[in-house]
This record gives sequence, structure tokens and C-alpha cells, in this order.
Amino acid sequence: MDCSMMKFKLQSGKFMPLIGFGTYLITGNQLIYQVLDEALAAGYRHIDTATVYHNETSIGQALKVLLPKYNLKREDIFITSKLGKVFSAFYKFFFQIHRLNFLPAPIDQGEGAFSAVQESLKKLDCGYLDLYLIHWPGAGRLPVNSQENNKLRSKSWESLAKAVKAGLVKDIGVSNYTVKHLNELLMNDYGVKPSVNQVEWHPKFHQPELLNLCRQEGILLQAYSSLGGTGNSNLIRDPTVVQIAAQLQKTPAQVLLRWAVQQNIGIIPKARTEEHIKSNIDLNFEIPVEMMTRLSNLNSNEKFAWNPEVVA
Repeated sequence: MDCSMMKFKLQSGKFMPLIGFGTYLITGNQLIYQVLDEALAAGYRHIDTATVYHNETSIGQALKVLLPKYNLKREDIFITSKLGKVFSAFYKFFFQIHRLNFLPAPIDQGEGAFSAVQESLKKLDCGYLDLYLIHWPGAGRLPVNSQENNKLRSKSWESLAKAVKAGLVKDIGVSNYTVKHLNELLMNDYGVKPSVNQVEWHPKFHQPELLNLCRQEGILLQAYSSLGGTGNSNLIRDPTVVQIAAQLQKTPAQVLLRWAVQQNIGIIPKARTEEHIKSNIDLNFEIPVEMMTRLSNLNSNEKFAWNPEVVA
């Protein structure tokens, strides 16, 4: 089966493409238009963004032009955004100058989540959102060990459940939720179960307990940092990954992405060049069982992004 056509059935009954196009650290009208043009041409039909990426407006404007270009309608594509407004002036400065990896701790965690959905929808100007995630289990301005984090993320979920019932978004989910955070949510989901948990996931960091819980509850586990994170080549240059890629006559990036997809785990690789955009979705090959095992055995609890375990 063509990997670009692989989909996962969400809680709403809607289907989400297993392979999405990530837009983290991709900003500016011209660049967004260019990469989305190449992504749609390559076959991507799922676009992943977030409030904290500061590119929702650019994406919405680009899609207004690009969807007709490819004879696509709104319902032919899947759009994800996330709750996570931070101290914008501070974040945008470092985002543009240093490209650092800041915690997406939302200052709009809580009752403000409903308005956040409305704001993302207005910027994207796409009629409705297919999926909206709570980007981080903690809240801005709060210590990570404060029990208020639990109360606020619960209030956020209540607000997002209302957004579903109001028709603003089809499915809702979470990002960076641990087993503890996910179990708390499942105990009180306000009548709307999470559809997705987007977490750091790659051969050097994967948690069977979290994957098992997601599968048991019908939640898609979606991976970010599949290639090791921005500016970090430790994973993509790992000798085992490089050796397997050479044996399969694929790139290390393709092997890492296929490792996830072959386990029915969603991926959202980002890229700026046409070559990488095309190769990241060209995953129509099988990794033999023995090689899959070797890749999985690289698990060493080595993270490349933030650590949600510390959030109460």
C-alpha cells in the first residue's frame, strides 16, 4: 500500500493521514508557500502547525491559492493545530534569531482554550480544524511541580470538548502527555476521548507502556523528532541506522521514518528542500524484522526535546 494513503481512524470516525507535513521552525509567507506547494505536489495531505509556530496565517493564505492549483477541496486535506500561546515577543525573538527549542507551555491553558481554537481557526481561515491538541501538560507562568497544572489542563480539555460540540474542530488530542497525564485525562474526558498523543518518539527514545496505553484506548501515537530533532545529527548518523540504510539502499531519514510507520505510528517530518520533502514521504518499502529489532534496541532513553515527566 502507498504510504501516503495510509490513514488512522480517529474517535470522531474521521480518518487522519498517518504521514503529515510538519511546519515547526518554518515561517514567512514565501517559504511557507514554497514548502506547501512542494508538499502537496509530493502527496502530503496532512499539515501540522501550532499557535507557537507563528505560521498559521501564512499557511491559511498559502492554502487558499494552492488547493485550487492541485484541484483539492478543504475536505481533501487534514489540518492540525495546537494550544500553546507563550510570551510571544520573547519567543518570536529567539525563534527567529536563535531557533531554540522552548517549552510550549501555554499561557492560555484553561478556559482560554476555547478562544484559542477560535483564534487558530481565524488565522488558518479554513472553516474548521480537523485536529486540535493541547501542546504541553503544563501551563505558562506556573512551576512544573504545581498541582494547578492538572486543574488547568483538565479545564482546557473541557473547553476543547465544547469546541468539538460547537463544530469548530472534529477531533481533539494532546501532545507531550505521559502515561500519568493520559490516565488522568481518560478518567474525566468530558465526553470526548483524545484521538492523538503527539510525543517524542524515535529508536533512541520510545516507551512501550505509553504506546500500549494509546493502542488500548484507540489513541494514535504520533511521533515528533523522528530524525533526532532540529540541529542534532546524533540519531541520523548512528552507525546502526546508517548501516541499515545502506543495506536497504535508502537514506537514514527514510529508515527512521519507516521504522515508525511500519508500527502504525504517525509521523510529521518537516523539510525545506524539495528533495527532502519528497524522500520523507517515499516510504513504500519494508524493513525486515531483524532490522526493525536492531533499530528498536537502540532505545537508550536519549531525548532530543523537552521532558514532560517533570510536569505534575
